[in-house]
Amino acid sequence: MAERANGTAEGRSAIKLTPLEVPKASDVLAHELRERILSGEFVEGTPLPPERELVTQTRMSRTTVREALRILEVQGLIRIRAGRAGGAFVQRPGGESIARSVSLLIRGHHIRLASIHETREAVEPFCARLAALHRTDNDLATLDAANTAIAAAGSLEEFLQANLDWHVGVATASQNEILSGMMLGLSRAIYTVTNNEGFVDEKVRVITERAHRSVTKAIRDGDAPAAERRMSRHVHAYAEAALEVDERVEISVPD
Repeated sequence: MAERANGTAEGRSAIKLTPLEVPKASDVLAHELRERILSGEFVEGTPLPPERELVTQTRMSRTTVREALRILEVQGLIRIRAGRAGGAFVQRPGGESIARSVSLLIRGHHIRLASIHETREAVEPFCARLAALHRTDNDLATLDAANTAIAAAGSLEEFLQANLDWHVGVATASQNEILSGMMLGLSRAIYTVTNNEGFVDEKVRVITERAHRSVTKAIRDGDAPAAERRMSRHVHAYAEAALEVDERVEISVPD
């Protein structure tokens, strides 16, 4: 029997399909809720329907609904409260979400310490420039408090925390949420790798305090070029000193 034009001798079609990847039901539900949150349809603070009601409305299993809510919680789009007045509440993603992503990137790809310092040198001076232009009284109070804490720090941990607070404070004063989120993630990495008494000696503390007060003054005066220039000198010198201690430091950022 002659073969048919579009089939085999037995009459079966010769067309072949590749395996299809069907998204998980929880991913579909999470996507639907995510889009409504990001579009503004569900405003911040809005309670989502209880699990039982979501199961009824979507006709999905309770396991699927819980997994979808967990995805949104990890992404920072909802917060879950326990108790009688609890439930899932919509929240807007903030700088913490960016910081978490930066931290995961650093840990997951074993980013070199040199790369982190290069990023800081590219980002922080511009943060200082913007801070000089847009800072508020509350921002200046945050920077002053961090400077006071640096001067009074006894332990290494106290110094590093105050140092982190100041750098994040400058980024926050820029009023740029993306930059402040990036700096929060980067600063956590810097905190970890500089947690070393061999590096942060008394000389480093004095130089750091002096540099921070100088940059803070430029920010308070609204002198953007000076703030950018002074921050550039500070982070460059800090990077060179840190890299001299150990260029083979493996970075492990805490969750």
